[in-house]
Amino acid sequence: MEEGVVNEILQGPLRDVFDSKQLITDVSGSGNNWAVGHKLYGCQYREHIVEKLRRTAEHCDCLQCFFVIHSMGGGTGSGLGTFILNVLEDEFPEVYRFVTSVYPSGEDDVITSPYNSVLAMKELNEHADCVLPIENESLFSIVSKIHQMTNSGKLGSTVKQNSLLTSSAGSIKTEQEKPFDAMNNIVANLLLNLTSSARFEGSLNMDLNEISMNLVPFPRLHYLVSSLTPLYTLADVNVPSRRLDQMFSDAFSKDHQLIQADPKHSLYLACALLVRGNVQVSDLRRNIERLKPSLHFVSWNQEGWKTGLCSVPPVGHSHSLLALANNTCVKPTFTELKDRFMKLYKKKAHLHHYLHVDGMEQSCFSEAISSLSDLIEEYNQLDATKGAPRTDPSRLKIAM
Repeated sequence: MEEGVVNEILQGPLRDVFDSKQLITDVSGSGNNWAVGHKLYGCQYREHIVEKLRRTAEHCDCLQCFFVIHSMGGGTGSGLGTFILNVLEDEFPEVYRFVTSVYPSGEDDVITSPYNSVLAMKELNEHADCVLPIENESLFSIVSKIHQMTNSGKLGSTVKQNSLLTSSAGSIKTEQEKPFDAMNNIVANLLLNLTSSARFEGSLNMDLNEISMNLVPFPRLHYLVSSLTPLYTLADVNVPSRRLDQMFSDAFSKDHQLIQADPKHSLYLACALLVRGNVQVSDLRRNIERLKPSLHFVSWNQEGWKTGLCSVPPVGHSHSLLALANNTCVKPTFTELKDRFMKLYKKKAHLHHYLHVDGMEQSCFSEAISSLSDLIEEYNQLDATKGAPRTDPSRLKIAM
């Protein structure tokens, strides 16, 4: 919303990516206040937002889904971002809504981020079809590993110096590298892999609506943990073909997850593998069979795999893999967020900043934390079934 931020984008190297006629700005942002973004700016700009959404949708031959990309800790991303999600459901109820949500770290500089995140979570629970949670802490950890390898000089064939990720100079010339450029590149890479089947041909292409249909068995449990391999795709990684099996193993390790989680020690409801490059269906099946014994799936969906093959690899690479897992390992992220929320809410700290906004009531907070608690409990119930013996349904008996 902030004019200064939007103008900076329009003057930067990505200015041609955005249609300036589709941008909506205001003098200032939401001041780290969910209520301002959702209740104030949302109501104020609803007609403008709907008009621009419809204008864009009219140019689509086959409108498959909407992507909402936002941060959870601030006011505009969490507040206006989830307001737009509600608008999309009202205006385009049959079109899937995918949300990429960047969750704040425990050391972020927005004191009210737990409030903003929990208030936004309620909207995500109710109005999103799929949510891809991403943690700043994980992104920072990945970038730190790259910088460590760069500074030590032990790049080998893993990371090339002066590439798009290790240096924002890359192929796009900028005057100064910004601290979040590399982290944003990782998220951009996630979206590039996710939409590859819609943009390129493949022997086993996967529509975006198939992801929601196959990976979301229950409406509220639509949070998909994503992992990328190779991690440094935007840093001109060269992955030889003999490392194909290692690529599949990496996708299930905690070091490659975009949230702080270890899915191998939690319960899978379903999992999708989106592969790009010269990879055969037999390679997919072989690696799935190899990995299955080390992964815990719910008893009623032991074969809960969805696969996609796109024949066009990322530029400069032989192949890549995006794994999307509906896994209970996302629960600690939500539990930590709840704990941070309660520390503030028990003291009613900073509440007055929210309650002075028209339409914002204290019941919004109690309903939001109740919604998050219910979600955590659903994951707890699933975790309780982990390790339980698999029970096959009894065979039908025919009376003679």
